[in-house]
Amino acid sequence: MLRMNSKRVLGALTIFAAAIAILARGQDAPSAKTAPAALLAYPGEDHLKNIRQLTFGGQNAEAYFSIDDKFLTFQHQGQFREPELGSDVPCDQIYTIPVESADGKPAIPKLISTGKGRTTCSYFFPSGGRILFSSTHAANPACPPRPDYSHGYVWPIYDTYKIYTVKPDGSDLRVLQDAPGYNAESTITRDGKHIVFTSTRNGDLDIYTMNADGTHVRQLTHELGYDGGPFWSYDGKKIVYRAEHPKTPQEIADYKDLLSRGLIRPGDLEIWVMDADGSHKHQVTHNGAANFGPYFHPDGKRIIFASNLADPKSGRAFDLYIINVDGTNLQRITTYPDFDAFPMFSSDGKELVWASNRNGQVPHETNIFIADWIE
Repeated sequence: MLRMNSKRVLGALTIFAAAIAILARGQDAPSAKTAPAALLAYPGEDHLKNIRQLTFGGQNAEAYFSIDDKFLTFQHQGQFREPELGSDVPCDQIYTIPVESADGKPAIPKLISTGKGRTTCSYFFPSGGRILFSSTHAANPACPPRPDYSHGYVWPIYDTYKIYTVKPDGSDLRVLQDAPGYNAESTITRDGKHIVFTSTRNGDLDIYTMNADGTHVRQLTHELGYDGGPFWSYDGKKIVYRAEHPKTPQEIADYKDLLSRGLIRPGDLEIWVMDADGSHKHQVTHNGAANFGPYFHPDGKRIIFASNLADPKSGRAFDLYIINVDGTNLQRITTYPDFDAFPMFSSDGKELVWASNRNGQVPHETNIFIADWIE
């Protein structure tokens, strides 16, 4: 959902203070797969207990629960540490993984996308029988070109992304939406009837809904600028998303020029909420930071999201925050001094899954973590 490869803002690796202390005592630091929950936690992360690491190596993110909370689907690029998973994955592919394994050891991820092109934005259908994701593989089996950073820090908007569905074993791949332009960032209601996604089919980045079979497409946002990363509330009545709307003539000209090149410049991304039909839009955050990856708490009253609010100088350190839908009672959830993002609550709100650089062995390593949520 421009959520991992094209939307990820990764900082440099921070070495754990606890690990340094262990080494200073002349003991062996625990390996990544045996690190205790206490080593994965940071002071002030009072809402997170019993933190467990689920992936190891490379860049893993956008992990989202199946409706029964037994499986996760996520995207990965780079080198897994498990030798049985083979060589380096050059650009994001979609995998699934069980949350719990029979022997209590971290499970081995299973590839379900084609292994070609670049993929993003996977999400389980509530029935568990199919998974949504977007991919560029039909246009070219190779990884698409990286963005041109001569324009500064920009995200690519690949116009070759089509929306697909596939069975959880990777079989029966079907195209769901192949309209011209960028089509990605799709999620589905918990009743399995409606999909929300982001598309450039009208020449701008806007949010649309459609039936689960790809019919009855409806545009919900019409404001100039980027509207994307949408997720449904648990009752399907609201949609939370991120948006950046240029205002000054210079901002508008810059936005249009970059979009014509298949790029956008993330900066002042704010969190918004609207009704399922696109009405009653209201802005939740007003902090001028890069806020993204919003997700409703099951109670429908709060939103968890990622932001670099606490790092105004470099803008590279992201943490998780939770806020009331009306914009009140902002609370910081993570304090790790690098990257925490892409949060999702389990169906009962008792667990939280997210992506983090914590416990990485090399710079920019990003893994999937899960924790008990403590109110």
